[in-house]
Amino acid sequence: MSRSPYLQGATINPAEDFRRMRRIVAEDLDWTLVIVPCLSKLCLQSFIRNFEEKPIFEELSPTQRDFVQEGLSTSLPLNLTANLISDGVFWKRCCEERWDLCDVSHYGHSWKRMFFERHMENIIELFIPYSTEEKTVLEMVPLCKNYVKRLNISQLLPPIREPEGEEEDELGLDSPYQNENEGQSMDHFNFKILLSKLTNLEELHLVYKVNQCGMNFEWQMFEMTDKDCKSLASALKSCKTLKILRLHESHIEDKKCLLLVKHLLDHPSLRELDFSHNLIGDKGARAVAKLLNKSQLETLNLYDNDIRDHGAKALAHALAKNPTLQSLNLRLNRVGDEGGQAIANALLNNKTLSHLHLGANKVTEPTVITLAKVIAQNNTLKSINISCNCLGEDGGKALEEAMSYNTSITECDVCLTGMGEQSVSFINQAVWTNKKNAI
Repeated sequence: MSRSPYLQGATINPAEDFRRMRRIVAEDLDWTLVIVPCLSKLCLQSFIRNFEEKPIFEELSPTQRDFVQEGLSTSLPLNLTANLISDGVFWKRCCEERWDLCDVSHYGHSWKRMFFERHMENIIELFIPYSTEEKTVLEMVPLCKNYVKRLNISQLLPPIREPEGEEEDELGLDSPYQNENEGQSMDHFNFKILLSKLTNLEELHLVYKVNQCGMNFEWQMFEMTDKDCKSLASALKSCKTLKILRLHESHIEDKKCLLLVKHLLDHPSLRELDFSHNLIGDKGARAVAKLLNKSQLETLNLYDNDIRDHGAKALAHALAKNPTLQSLNLRLNRVGDEGGQAIANALLNNKTLSHLHLGANKVTEPTVITLAKVIAQNNTLKSINISCNCLGEDGGKALEEAMSYNTSITECDVCLTGMGEQSVSFINQAVWTNKKNAI
């Protein structure tokens, strides 16, 4: 091998010459060892690709689990992921891909709870009796029962009716029998098959109506049937963990109210009952009064019903002896002075009620005068609403005087009552002072 003319006369170490001959030049100038993936990540990526055939999760460290949750497909079957993948980024991804609005704070900051509650709600809201198989719901129970604490059902679909043939007589007129089946039952989802199995359910919000019914509108789509009421009543009795029941805008009248209350009388955990926007009258109110005597209710909402004096007097009788109720809402009923005075007198003995709403009833000056006597003595009440009643200037003066002795009421709504401006101003000032001192 000939030497370079530049090296003639120079002494060269053979080992050094060998290293010069073995130089390696990378083809990719940007390549470095940093971009070589770790063997552990390659393994985890293999777990992710083959998760459905061979799920490996519990054996991993917390950091490795986070990595796997980031990469798993959200379309994996729920019977695989429900009881295996813990609460975390995987369930967050599932929620955000399915729903536009995802406020996890409404679900105890649990993405997994949000997913399963909303998933079960969707199944029930799209359930069509006699068309959807019950196993569609029941198959979900083992997967979600540990995570469902609240169900908020915004619609319940009725059965699909078969199209009726248009019969015509010889003259081409409609047959007198073609509307014969219009009164057939339109029962909805049977909660009896589900509620007893949801062992962590604490809140149930129901409304019997159809959203966006369009040209298919029928009044029956917006009411609970007798069969619905029987099945729901039985289901509520079996759901021992239920704390809050809201059943509104469902055409509940006295008969249905009596049946529902009958099954709730000995309920061990119910704390809040909301029957607002229904058709409950005095008989239904008397049934609810019995419930007050036997239950541990803390909140009772009968807003927008048809309760009058007799029903209000029954509620007042129970209220006088009740040791647990903290809030009573009778707004938008037809309670007159007999019922209003009875409720006010009950508060002379009751030591737990802190919120009372009698707005938009038919109470007048006698009720507010009786209520003023209570306000001057009662230190439990925090909030009173008697707006939209004809209380008059004398009623305003009585309430004004009572508020000068009261130190506990921090909310008092007397709008649209016909009170004098001076009385309203004084009451508002007294409320503001109480609120300031309560801070």
